[in-house]
Amino acid sequence: MALQSTTRLQRTRMMTESEFIVLTDRVLESIAAALDAVEADLDWELNDGVLTIDCGSAGKLVVNRHLPNRELWVAARLGGFHFRAEAGAWRDRDGDELGAKLTQLLRAQAGISLTVGLLPAV
Repeated sequence: MALQSTTRLQRTRMMTESEFIVLTDRVLESIAAALDAVEADLDWELNDGVLTIDCGSAGKLVVNRHLPNRELWVAARLGGFHFRAEAGAWRDRDGDELGAKLTQLLRAQAGISLTVGLLPAV
């Protein structure tokens, strides 16, 4: 019984704050690199765990880390979304992957065709 409890705890161990910051920095930098590669007049800013994408007259789309919950949050015109690192991918409660959701949101909000791809979750 003790072995099962220990194994369960190891699987559900929350990453440390430092681990989470390093991981989310890599994710945000990957998104920024995809934004740089797109052939569109798109302004963005990455500052201390917050990526702000200016979609012109369509407003802003924001991706930021939320330390207490170890989540990445996305705020867009279509709503707010929370993503957790699960099984090697960032997924929201509906099972949508972060890169695919950003692709969808940027297309809907700014008419931008962007393929973000699978973002690092480990």
